[in-house]
Amino acid sequence: MTISRRDAILAGFGGFAAAALPGLGLAATMEELTTAFTGGAAPGEGGITLTAPEIAENGNTVPVEVNAPGAVAIMLLAAGNPEPAVATFTFGPAAGSQRAATRIRLAKTQDVIAMAKMADGSIVQASSTVKVTIGGCGG
Repeated sequence: MTISRRDAILAGFGGFAAAALPGLGLAATMEELTTAFTGGAAPGEGGITLTAPEIAENGNTVPVEVNAPGAVAIMLLAAGNPEPAVATFTFGPAAGSQRAATRIRLAKTQDVIAMAKMADGSIVQASSTVKVTIGGCGG
């Protein structure tokens, strides 16, 4: 099969157009992400610790730490972001601890949610509200 120059140019422009449209078919809702992670199970409380600041002066770098002893996976979500999925951490049997620390970007004041899938198949959840200020002025 041969491809003409015209077909190659049209395919290239189509690729550029698809890349230019942010989140084209990739954005998932909070419900879709939660259901995919939990398999439809209702999350419980306890067994997971989420540490995040109450006030973040700069929404570009918000430090977050999650600790869930006995977890096989941890998922971080930012409910108010255009793309709510922040990160998913998976732990193998050789993991020394089931802890993750990172810096995340928050678009505005919102809830940060951490869900952990435990080794026994149960799901636990913790959340924290982070107020994002504009230039540290409380805007």
